[in-house]
Amino acid sequence: MFAISDYNYTLPANLIAQEPAKNRDGSRLLFMDRKTGALQHHEFAHLGGLLNDSDILVVNNTEVIPGRLLGHKKTGGKVEALILDFANEHKNDNLIFKCLVKSSKRPKLGDTLNFSRDLTAQVLEYKNEICTLRFVCDADFETILYKIGRPPLPPYIKRDNNEIRENDKVSYQTVYAKQKGAIAAPTAGLHFTRALLEEIQAKGIKVVNITLHVGYGTFLPVRVDDIRDHKMHSESFNISKKCADIINNAKSAGKRIIAVGTTCVRTLEYASDNYGIVSPGRRDCDMFIYPGYKFKVVDGLVTNFHLPCSTLLMLVSAFAERRKILDAYREAINNHYRFYSYGDAMLIF
Repeated sequence: MFAISDYNYTLPANLIAQEPAKNRDGSRLLFMDRKTGALQHHEFAHLGGLLNDSDILVVNNTEVIPGRLLGHKKTGGKVEALILDFANEHKNDNLIFKCLVKSSKRPKLGDTLNFSRDLTAQVLEYKNEICTLRFVCDADFETILYKIGRPPLPPYIKRDNNEIRENDKVSYQTVYAKQKGAIAAPTAGLHFTRALLEEIQAKGIKVVNITLHVGYGTFLPVRVDDIRDHKMHSESFNISKKCADIINNAKSAGKRIIAVGTTCVRTLEYASDNYGIVSPGRRDCDMFIYPGYKFKVVDGLVTNFHLPCSTLLMLVSAFAERRKILDAYREAINNHYRFYSYGDAMLIF
């Protein structure tokens, strides 16, 4: 269970969702019994009926920034930059950010990159494939970014000629996003509508907000044969004392904690002690969860269908045994579920 090949599966290309569901909660939901592996087919809109009134639903309220910038070098060559550390650095008056930069030739130190009439950047450093840029603008940086920046869609979602779709700016964002900083969406949360959340809360289920700013590590493949040798990139998170108290009181009362997405799982498990007590505060999480891990906080999981050989699939395989998960994926494929960020969802407890 530690070989990278243990997490591979074959997915027909036509099942990779290129568009979101017409209605967020109109996606499908594969319900899996964590112990037996038994499966049931539902619609996401019926999620509330599968939960107990006493459950605590934990969501990640990070907001995806339009951090993908298209521009050109002084030579005229095309360049693309993706801001990586907006959450930590955007209050820095110097506007210095770490970025992933794509161009036909690597920019040189001191080069100027032009993204619009109002926004340029100077290359300060290039190290380990990460470029440090100092942005220069006459107006408010965040205003310009939200005007010309694009949502950093995953590479498997194809858009012709780098087209901008206004609906992507809305669709690739949860309805409860509040804290700016992510460069990838916590995709399990994309299925929720405000009406569905209100219905769930009216049932008595508490919805708790925590924040983990999803970083570029979510796009990186595992490049080792033994998954135990993989190192996760750190991501900043915040759990308020109020939210930690709700979770801890619920656990002590024997109530279930249902995490919406793998980001919530990693955050809660990282922030807890050996007894499953969650500590509030702002920290960085570099936790890699794979089979063999003993969960201390999370009792249930809402999650999308993940890429083969990804750390996300490994986390889900730790939560519910690997073979059961791969069997569930085969069932989803046979029933033409839609996969990945804009795809359908699973509920496991």
